[in-house]
Amino acid sequence: MDRRMLWALAAALLLVGCDAPGNGGPETGAESEVSEAESAEPDISITLEPAQMEWVGAQIFRNECAGQLDCLVHWNQGEAFPSLGIGHFIWYPTGVEGRFTESFPALIQYMVQRQAPVPDWLRKLEPFDAPWPDRQAFLAAQDSVEVAELRSFLAGTQGLQAEFIVRRAKQSLTDVVAEAPADQRASVRTRLKALAATPGGIYALMDYVNFKGEGLSRMERYKGQGWGLLQVLLAMEADTAGEPALDRFREAAATVLKRRAANAENPIERERWLEGWLKRLESYREPVDMSAST
Repeated sequence: MDRRMLWALAAALLLVGCDAPGNGGPETGAESEVSEAESAEPDISITLEPAQMEWVGAQIFRNECAGQLDCLVHWNQGEAFPSLGIGHFIWYPTGVEGRFTESFPALIQYMVQRQAPVPDWLRKLEPFDAPWPDRQAFLAAQDSVEVAELRSFLAGTQGLQAEFIVRRAKQSLTDVVAEAPADQRASVRTRLKALAATPGGIYALMDYVNFKGEGLSRMERYKGQGWGLLQVLLAMEADTAGEPALDRFREAAATVLKRRAANAENPIERERWLEGWLKRLESYREPVDMSAST
């Protein structure tokens, strides 16, 4: 199955309603007019043409790996865990309990359910923790059979990884609305609907959840303040001047990530990572040429 067909399948998995047109405009009307009862279940429709969904997936892969397969098995300097696959899924070594949501074990569980050819050494890990205790050990193992098999496996299952990202994003929409403060659920739901109405908005939602999470874990906080999708939606300005939802989302995300960097104990977030995060946000725009997916 080619990449276009895989992303079409992924789009089908995301259908959770059909009241928002696939190429609709920014949110309209007063956000307060949406009742709290309605907001309990986000009637969000995410429908894209195959070429549009292919573009969304290509953007995520470009953001995480610059389209380079070598980075499918990677360990960033300054981090206590490797980042794997097209979504840079986090995998903690034994004894490491970080504040960020671990996602690689769930990906492999999904792969097993889909009967993907998971390497035998991965299946036999007990407990299922990253086998390298630190970055130095990981770098020393770059020529090992295990790393080669893992990189080959992840290179050959990009479609399934995309499906996993889509499923996570779908569930996130429900969870994010449910976790929003009661008096702001209607606004959060309306902003989600507006973002889900365009290819650029859908891409921003999927990428941000994969990039910085849903914002629901109490562990993912600096000084009590989170930086996930929920926090960005809460920080979005109301639509008072017809500004597109995607523009307001991008601006709110920049505010939230700058706040995270300012609150971080590790100066690397301010000195090195923030610039890259903000550059990534600049890709959250509507596509001009949908064929430019590679």
